Amino acid sequence: MPVPDVTVVIAVYNTMPYLTACLDSLVRQTIGHGRMEVVAVDDGSTDGGGELLDAFAARHPGLFQVVHQANSGGPAAPTNRGLALARGRYVLFLGADDWLGDEALERMVTSADAWGSDVLIPKQVGVNGRLVPQGIFDATAASVGFEDSALAWALADTKLFRLELIRRHNLARNEDLKVYSDQPFTLAACLRARRISVLADYDHYFLVLREDRGNVTQRAGALDRIRGVAAVQWVAAELAAPGGQLDAIKARHFGWEVPQLLQAGLSELDAELREQVCAGAGELVRRFAAHEVYHRLAVADRVRLELAATGRHDALYGLIAYEAEHGEPPEVTEDGADGVRRRYAGYPAFRDGAVGLADELFLLGEEPVPSAAEEVDGDGTAGAAGAGGSGGRDGSGAEPGAGPPGGAPGGSVADAPDAPGTPVGADAAGPTLVQQLWRRAVPVRVRRRLRRSPAWRRLAGAVASGGNGGPR
Repeated sequence: MPVPDVTVVIAVYNTMPYLTACLDSLVRQTIGHGRMEVVAVDDGSTDGGGELLDAFAARHPGLFQVVHQANSGGPAAPTNRGLALARGRYVLFLGADDWLGDEALERMVTSADAWGSDVLIPKQVGVNGRLVPQGIFDATAASVGFEDSALAWALADTKLFRLELIRRHNLARNEDLKVYSDQPFTLAACLRARRISVLADYDHYFLVLREDRGNVTQRAGALDRIRGVAAVQWVAAELAAPGGQLDAIKARHFGWEVPQLLQAGLSELDAELREQVCAGAGELVRRFAAHEVYHRLAVADRVRLELAATGRHDALYGLIAYEAEHGEPPEVTEDGADGVRRRYAGYPAFRDGAVGLADELFLLGEEPVPSAAEEVDGDGTAGAAGAGGSGGRDGSGAEPGAGPPGGAPGGSVADAPDAPGTPVGADAAGPTLVQQLWRRAVPVRVRRRLRRSPAWRRLAGAVASGGNGGPR
């Protein structure tokens, strides 16, 4: 029997009616049935999914191999069983409620062969509001790493893997994990791969958010999530290179998964479980030295992590309650004797002696104190926190293309840079039409960041002094 180019592994448990679209998309693959195989493991479905698999196998002999087993309680065991049966040169894991574009397998195999890829990440898009970080898909790339791309935000196993890599390192899912069992597997494969590639020029993989929110990750409990994050971080600690590679992996989980456990939903848990979640999150922070990447995280996230790590749970609950009532905190701006202007998030815990957190945790950004001339901005007001020269440090924690952003407090309109061609102080008696249009078109946070750039200020000044009184 010839070896197929690719094996698609599907773990199936009660995913009707989505399973039908999944299987139909496999039948339509342009790579041809002779170059592919589908191994579907029915993990004790009770919604007719097992019968549907059998019907597809009968209708398409040689394409589908169906295995039925008693329910295992999670996706790891059926996925491992399907992987053990795979024969293709490559293997792709497909969610039973997801589906593929018609040309997906053909494009992936062709590119992986051309590039010598051990892992290939096909472009993925969300359906029904499913959140899919898009940073990794900025461009097709024959080779990417954790330090030069958003790879840390792409740790689901929704990828093409060279089967020889998996066999050589005995990679498999941890069947003790109820959620995130794919992430330690994927991370280990990526850290051992000779080449990781991205194919971003076609919508290959469609991830569906079920209307009943019945996806495994959606229904996972907080303590299960903590165990899953710990498993990923153990792999990182063992295999990732210290420095940029390890920090990128830490920043992803301590900038997203862990802070998500410490949001408003925490207050809805019973007291005992709430304390367990805080203690578990705090243990993650301490054990895996999350403080080493605090500078890459949003202020709201690193404050949460530190409160959990130091056992200040009441202060953490107070922060959550404050945000629920007031939203983002105000900015506190100080001009230091060292000539540096610092902006802090004015949470109630900021400089609260009873809480005792360092000022640096609340730091939003810093820049040189502007001169008196620079203090007057295009609104005719005293210069705000964003004014000044280059070298400012933004505490938002947002990484370009890095996936779900953190939430750093925003600024006021006074932080906004002038529109190009608007003379400084021109709207002392009211904003010009150009300024009005500029403020409506460009978000405040973008205007603030532009204002910190000396190059932008030079451009605005040059256009303004060019004799035309405004942009063309």
